[in-house]
Amino acid sequence: MDGPAIRHALEANVVHGCGRALALLTAAIAVLTWSSGPADATTFELPEDGSLVIGTDTSITTHYKDTLLDIARQYSLGYDEIIRANPGIDMWLPGEGTQIALPERRILPPGPHEGVIVSLPEHRLYYFPTAKRGKRVVMTYPVSIGKLGRSTPLGVTRVIDKVEHPSWYPTASVRKEHLDAGDPLPGVVGPGPANPLGDFKIRLGFGNGTYEIHGTNNPTAVGLAITHGCIRMYPEDVAELFAMLPLGTPVRLINVPVKVAWIDGELLLEAHPPVDADERFEPDMSRFSDLSRAAVGEATVAIDWDYAREVLKKADGIIATVGLAAEDPNAPALPTMPIARAAPGQDATP
Repeated sequence: MDGPAIRHALEANVVHGCGRALALLTAAIAVLTWSSGPADATTFELPEDGSLVIGTDTSITTHYKDTLLDIARQYSLGYDEIIRANPGIDMWLPGEGTQIALPERRILPPGPHEGVIVSLPEHRLYYFPTAKRGKRVVMTYPVSIGKLGRSTPLGVTRVIDKVEHPSWYPTASVRKEHLDAGDPLPGVVGPGPANPLGDFKIRLGFGNGTYEIHGTNNPTAVGLAITHGCIRMYPEDVAELFAMLPLGTPVRLINVPVKVAWIDGELLLEAHPPVDADERFEPDMSRFSDLSRAAVGEATVAIDWDYAREVLKKADGIIATVGLAAEDPNAPALPTMPIARAAPGQDATP
């Protein structure tokens, strides 16, 4: 079963906001095994100089038994993140000795860096805990969000409840959806491996508490826009977040597909597909221009606009350098040569 076929199967067989592994996927999912990844795969110190960039893009060399989804889970990446960063590589059989890019360098989302921020275009959650001993960190995790027509809401809310080993009560609309598909659901699913909420549920104030951050019994699909509006996490990630997150924590859900940063004379661009966009979306060059102007201030910058358009259209989430500081105030707006993307960082072996 190839990547598009699995995506279609996952999207066609979703319950609530979590999805459950059906017989169609059992054989494929059974090949996935997970081992603990690097201890710092999700936690980064916030730069003391106020820089908006965290992490480092790296790469690994596969062993014969690896799959892209094994690697994604090990390095705290989602389904779409690992696939977009490695086009043309077989997700189930990348092969022995294949170089796999790990997009772990990110521009922090805009706005106050406090509590939880869920960036819907990134399919990623950021948690900014209270500083300890003067040090501030951010913890970031891949998530699944609402599918087309079942969007995750935008705005500001708070954590109103936390439940360990929750029961799941599918809504009437979800039960009808599955009944129409010949897959009737019970009125309640108790705790256990059949529960699509997993072992931890964090209720948000949206919709009278009907929107949640929770685990899953189908981790293969983490990172897709596949839910009925809730936010789904890997089981180990939601367990970690659940233990740290106080009641009342502010949660901000945003739709910011394009991020820009000005770091050490380089204009950096990170682009993701707009929420609910199809593959034919057009790059928003006007928005990029506004963000760039705000980021660089009074600095004179030579921007490769053609390359910026290419990065915006590709929307693979990998940071690219699209502009450089120009010492001569009369320098042309366009460089004569394209600006190459920086080479991947250090090589590591899983």
